[in-house]
Amino acid sequence: MVRVAGSLSTNQVRAYDLIKMMTADGRLTGLGNAFAHYGRIFKTLHLLQVVHVEDYRRMIGAQLNVGESRHTLARRVFFGNLGRLTRGYERGMEDQVGALGLGINAITWWNSLYIDAAVKRLEAGGLGIGPEIRSRLSPLLFEHINFHGFYPFNRPDLDGGLRELRDPNAADEQE
Repeated sequence: MVRVAGSLSTNQVRAYDLIKMMTADGRLTGLGNAFAHYGRIFKTLHLLQVVHVEDYRRMIGAQLNVGESRHTLARRVFFGNLGRLTRGYERGMEDQVGALGLGINAITWWNSLYIDAAVKRLEAGGLGIGPEIRSRLSPLLFEHINFHGFYPFNRPDLDGGLRELRDPNAADEQE
């Protein structure tokens, strides 16, 4: 198995040829069986870790939640076509998916800037934000975004800074 890995990394054997050597008539050869059993070792170790280590399960759950948050935001951004790619050709679909990614990245960047500004303001006011709270802050929030209606892209003159943070205790003002 070490020789096979070395042969692959030095380009002595192509991956295609290796796959052919691992199977014969749709069945695994001895080399194929060796790699299959070797892979099962890591799968077993992973499953044992999931079963016995609560912190590991929590970490996996947190990672799944981040992924789901990203998908939820993507569904909200993509609401106009009800989540369907409507272009009939590949380039058009790539454009739609690219625009979706651009929108998600813009929202994430915007939220990151203002979450950072809010944390800094809280810390300047004497309220310390601990690492356990910081680890739960996510730039994938979208409740403050109006996905329906008119989207003006006017760039205000902010002299390289951010706009003033909204006071959550003040009455809502329409701009």
